[in-house]
Amino acid sequence: MLELRPCCEHCGTSLPPDSTEARICSYECTFCATCVDTVLGNVCPNCGGGFEPRPVRPARNWKGDNFLGKDPAGTARKLKPVDGTAHAEFAAAIRGIPPKDR
Repeated sequence: MLELRPCCEHCGTSLPPDSTEARICSYECTFCATCVDTVLGNVCPNCGGGFEPRPVRPARNWKGDNFLGKDPAGTARKLKPVDGTAHAEFAAAIRGIPPKDR
């Protein structure tokens, strides 16, 4: 189950569970859409994968106790600002490869 991490790892922008601005890689590294587009170039600085919009967990119990009330979002803030120069060097070789082919 996704942790639904509460903030962008790079800039610290809050990303509440209902945010449509949250982006995650397959390891659930979490960044805001702005950082993914303008700083990271859709290359995860931790694994090299691409990003997708993070799903929104229902706030209401529509069926089977599958909702935020039973499975709340994470609260631990993980800040790990990206070194722009180091990331540019790392991402240069893989940025042109579609995420599905990395």
